[in-house]
Amino acid sequence: MSHAPASAPPDSGAPRRGRPGYDRETLLGVCVEVFNVHGYDATSMGTLSKHLGISKSAIYHHVESKEEILEQALNRALDALEEVLAAAERTEAPAVQRLEQVIRGTVHVLVEQMPYVTLLLRLRGNSEVETRALERRRTVTRRVGALIEQAQEEGDLRRDLSGRSASRLLLGMINSIVDWYRPDPDKPDDGLADTVVALAFSGLRAP
Repeated sequence: MSHAPASAPPDSGAPRRGRPGYDRETLLGVCVEVFNVHGYDATSMGTLSKHLGISKSAIYHHVESKEEILEQALNRALDALEEVLAAAERTEAPAVQRLEQVIRGTVHVLVEQMPYVTLLLRLRGNSEVETRALERRRTVTRRVGALIEQAQEEGDLRRDLSGRSASRLLLGMINSIVDWYRPDPDKPDDGLADTVVALAFSGLRAP
């Protein structure tokens, strides 16, 4: 007589053992939410297991470590931000137009990938994964600064501002969105990017 347990029904609240009831994408999303609530350093694999409702061994079916989860999450945010810059840099438009494209694209990435960008913005550089991510983030800032300086040279932005400082302030304004913005699911595009562009260029554009 077989003693193998029957499979739990789909709506069972009991933690699953062995192969998880999550695909990699869903598991990553839940883990990022937990990191953002409790802090990455304070979150153990046991904490993730509890929130996911599955065993730690089930999590290891998808990833080898908590740090791998972090790296995948940070790559998602950084890859999207870097692609926004790359797309703008591939055009032959004036630098000021490319800068506006970058601003709009960055806002859209932040809204669409908010949990992942939030995690990126809260890094402390306590591991090699975090250090690499922070360097990629600094490179993004430098590339935005280079666009600002080019637009200044082309006469479209005021030249009495430091491109280096302006890029930090500009991205700082955009990054602050994670602290207060809550998208309306019924209005996916409520003019947020337009507002950021208007505020940015009212201070940057040459008279």
